[in-house]
Amino acid sequence: MDAAQSLLLKRAINIRAIVTPLWKEEAQTQLQAQVSQLDAQLQQLELEGQRVIGEIQAQSQDPRNPNVLQQIDNVQLQVNQQKSQLLEQKNQLLQQLQQVQLLNLEEEVVQGQIDSTFEVKVGDNLIQKMQLEVVLRDGVVTEIRGEI
Repeated sequence: MDAAQSLLLKRAINIRAIVTPLWKEEAQTQLQAQVSQLDAQLQQLELEGQRVIGEIQAQSQDPRNPNVLQQIDNVQLQVNQQKSQLLEQKNQLLQQLQQVQLLNLEEEVVQGQIDSTFEVKVGDNLIQKMQLEVVLRDGVVTEIRGEI
């Protein structure tokens, strides 16, 4: 096999952030904005559910008709299921917000991943080439760990 052969592969690069006062403030602001957005969605969902139920009742001649009551129950069930999903998302965001508040300054946290392509050839250590991390301080790259 020719040693000059190479392949272009894709890898996920871990992005780590150093916790600074600015990072904490931005993370908290972002999470609080997401919580507010979910609160607005919950309120909108409730209003929409009430509107649909009101329409069903207004369009029926007998609001106590079993079919009408079944339609109302179905709408309420759908609203409650969506509400439950939104509340679960909100709970997760609130837990993340609490975790951010408890982080120590200068601590490193995983902020996400980005994809990158790299060249590999015969004799390269693939495991080492796959383990690459970029460290940020307030959005600025401070360190690249691993084999580029």
